[in-house]
Amino acid sequence: QVQLVESGGGLVQPGGSLRLSCAASGFTFSRYMMSWVRQAPGKGLEWVSDINGGGGIMDYLDSVKGRFTISRDNAKNMLYLQMNSLKPEDTAVYYCVQGIRGIGPRGKGTLVTVSS
Repeated sequence: QVQLVESGGGLVQPGGSLRLSCAASGFTFSRYMMSWVRQAPGKGLEWVSDINGGGGIMDYLDSVKGRFTISRDNAKNMLYLQMNSLKPEDTAVYYCVQGIRGIGPRGKGTLVTVSS
């Protein structure tokens, strides 16, 4: 069965950086588009970024363009989200999703808190 395990979250000051990782198993990773979604406290799920199976096509939520970078290592079955210039409004639980636009199975998430 599909298993997705996120890691790398934590507390960071505004302007700081974090790199989230997602370990995938139970499916042929390279055949699937993958995405990141987030859920801020008291709010619904918000799509953040997509990447195609080959890793060459990415898309981003407008508010994170230029600050976040999605990538993948198909040899290691790993998905990443490099987050730079973090803002308090980026505070959320971040989830790795098997599928496009955040539609599909997801992991349990990792909490990112941006605060001084």
